[in-house]
Amino acid sequence: MSSKGIPDDMLVCRCEEITADEIRQAIREGARDVTGVKRRVRAGMGLCQGRICEKFVQQILCQELHMGLVQTGRSTARPPVRPVPFGELARGCGNDL
Repeated sequence: MSSKGIPDDMLVCRCEEITADEIRQAIREGARDVTGVKRRVRAGMGLCQGRICEKFVQQILCQELHMGLVQTGRSTARPPVRPVPFGELARGCGNDL
């Protein structure tokens, strides 16, 4: 267990199965914000897009780097540009629906 409160073996990102220890390793390798952690270990790239794990990643960054929450940054939201119904996609393939 880390002396920082979150155990090393705790699963922080359930979607990508990333532990707190893997996030700490990413920080040791140079990650300085949420995006840096995301690029190194994929925390926040799963199905929930960081809605579950981002706060834990921020907390670990704050603890490891002795910084404020604002300095950790946030993940960039990547919503679809425009929702498209499946039927519309099928029509674009030459199928008549």
